[in-house]
Amino acid sequence: MLKINFSRNPITQKDMSLVSKILKSGWLTHGLYSQKFENEFSKFTNSKYSTLVSNCTAGLHLACKALGFKKGDEVIVPSQTHVATAHAVSYTGATPVFADINLYSGNISSSEIKRLINKKTKGIIIVHFAGYPCDMKKIVDICRKNNLKLIEDCAHALGTKYDNKHVGNFGDVGVFSFYPTKQISTGEGGIIITNSKSIFNNIKNNKAFGIDTDIKKRKIPGLYNVRSLGLNFRMTDFQAALGYNQLKKYNSELSTRRKNAKIYCEMLKNIPNINFHPYDSNASYFIFPIFIQKNIRLKLINYFKIKNVGFSIHYARPVDFMKYYKLNKCLNSKKFSDETISLPVHSEIDKRKISYIVNIIKEVIKKNK
Repeated sequence: MLKINFSRNPITQKDMSLVSKILKSGWLTHGLYSQKFENEFSKFTNSKYSTLVSNCTAGLHLACKALGFKKGDEVIVPSQTHVATAHAVSYTGATPVFADINLYSGNISSSEIKRLINKKTKGIIIVHFAGYPCDMKKIVDICRKNNLKLIEDCAHALGTKYDNKHVGNFGDVGVFSFYPTKQISTGEGGIIITNSKSIFNNIKNNKAFGIDTDIKKRKIPGLYNVRSLGLNFRMTDFQAALGYNQLKKYNSELSTRRKNAKIYCEMLKNIPNINFHPYDSNASYFIFPIFIQKNIRLKLINYFKIKNVGFSIHYARPVDFMKYYKLNKCLNSKKFSDETISLPVHSEIDKRKISYIVNIIKEVIKKNK
């Protein structure tokens, strides 16, 4: 019986040797690889500035803080996302306002954004769900017409483009995740990109306590000033080394993910009672979501467990349906949550494994007609 993991561990022996070397050096933060990774990420995304953070949630928090969201403000976010997207707004005292999504991309609906804008609305956070690009032309136009700040949550979207431009570059800020299941991983970790020097400087200072002088530029050790109420959201240098090495070879991973997604689309297209978003050559395919009736999904989940097929659900409960927010209003998101299942699409998957997964799906559907 095949065993298929939902995500892959991209860390190699070469990566571990490099981490060991950094650990032995004693220089664990503010190091060479942090700078190298930031530079490489700016090059990969074609953004002017990049700064590493301890995780994507920290990055979103810093972005909201830098854009000046505060108590009394409203920020529109999709309801079909990780709770971190909404929490980042709440941390500032502002109120997240939940917008429904498009089926079956999972991305925020631009018509919903328009409907929700009022005098209190100060910004929008969009999520490129599963690595599918949002409709950035419409969203950017909405922001310009209404003088709104725009944050792109790119946690799923490393390698995703729209109009030949890497996502994260359309808004004021783009934030990426390096969580273990993501396309590249540093364990925990994230990075912020922006094309604004003032936003970059704000975030860079605030991720390190609000300290105004870089450790390497201090004439007297320990002598610096603090100009804002900053946080401690830095990444270690050995994590940065892991990310840097993986990013250098990421194009191969991205190509395989797209190839696998195309195979899924071809194999699934004639199966009754299955829906999925059409193949998109601009998507980075963090996951491959499919949609199936809720009662059949439960049986498929159980069968995947028996057959050792890794899977997940993104996300099993919309954020506005969670007890903390308890609004229960985005019905497309609720349908999405009830019917979606995330299939593995990473580079350890091949046509044979995809065929194995698809045959299991066929078998479950046939048994439950």
